[in-house]
Amino acid sequence: MTATNAFIRRYLKDYKPYKTYWNYEDGCVLKGCMDLFAATGDPAYRTFVLDYLYRYVAEDGTVVNYELNKYNIDSINAGKALFFGLDETGDERFRKAIEFHMQRLREHPRCACGNFWHKSIYPEQIWLDGLYMAQPFYMLYETRYNKLANAADITGQYANVRKYLFNEEKQLYYHACDTARVQPWADKETGCSRNFWLRSMGWYVMSLIDCIDHCSEMLYEHYRMLIDLFREAVRGLLRYQDADTGLFWQVIDHGGHPDNYLETSGSAMVAYAIMKGVRLHVLNEEKYLPIGKRIFEALAERKLITDDTGLHLCDICAVAGLSDTRDGSVAYYLSEPRVADDSKGVGPFMMAYAEYLRA
Repeated sequence: MTATNAFIRRYLKDYKPYKTYWNYEDGCVLKGCMDLFAATGDPAYRTFVLDYLYRYVAEDGTVVNYELNKYNIDSINAGKALFFGLDETGDERFRKAIEFHMQRLREHPRCACGNFWHKSIYPEQIWLDGLYMAQPFYMLYETRYNKLANAADITGQYANVRKYLFNEEKQLYYHACDTARVQPWADKETGCSRNFWLRSMGWYVMSLIDCIDHCSEMLYEHYRMLIDLFREAVRGLLRYQDADTGLFWQVIDHGGHPDNYLETSGSAMVAYAIMKGVRLHVLNEEKYLPIGKRIFEALAERKLITDDTGLHLCDICAVAGLSDTRDGSVAYYLSEPRVADDSKGVGPFMMAYAEYLRA
């Protein structure tokens, strides 16, 4: 894994914030650093996270570049690093900033079924992405500060996702659901989008295993429900794993499509979730650890590419969403550009590497 180490070192050394405002993409890299610090003890990862946090978190706990009026669930993701900052330094600014984020969740608009909207510009919509952005933060907050009083709210949102977004025949989850059933991409009867996008399911399984990690086994019914959903989702994904490489397709169930490709970010997310599931004794080690390790090894072998500028992590879907101009068709998902070294791919790759090392 010499190449993997070299790539991550160079990537962090040259890293620039993904956006000018507090964003989930940077949060993915922070989470990767936190996991690698836990796996290796290398202080460089700790320093990266703390330097980032001190740049943006004021002494009173406010986040200076947080988009307060956007009600964007993505903005919660980087807040997970605040728990790390507090544990590592004891600085009360991070405790205050955790409350700042939790207040954003308390104020966040919800669908009639109880789930958080994805964003104010996407009203009444539940996206798989949003589960990863908010629920692990919410569960960790409940565990540490609220005696899990709102655990039923968290698991209830997962129950709604299972109810509204799961396809029994495919054993996969649609990318999103418009509960108002008015969006042009939404099915008029179910409200669901049309296809199964790999990274959205990657967000989903990562969200589940991270919530399981933070949830107390004493809350048996909630804990058991999350585990059952996680196992079901992993089994569903593995039906579509590419036999030759062990990786997964950008549009999960269209492996034979001539324009489809084995996508890096979602594959890394699945690898992370499976290996962490084994570590938490949620998945059988003998069966699943070789699967998780194979996915990561294939990414390191096939997607870390050297050119005249150095090592790059390739075949990351730049972005995909649903809107008036993004219809959720197979052609749409395959039309979005493939990029290298995007934090949405590198962050999960780092997380998966940390689990690989811990295994």
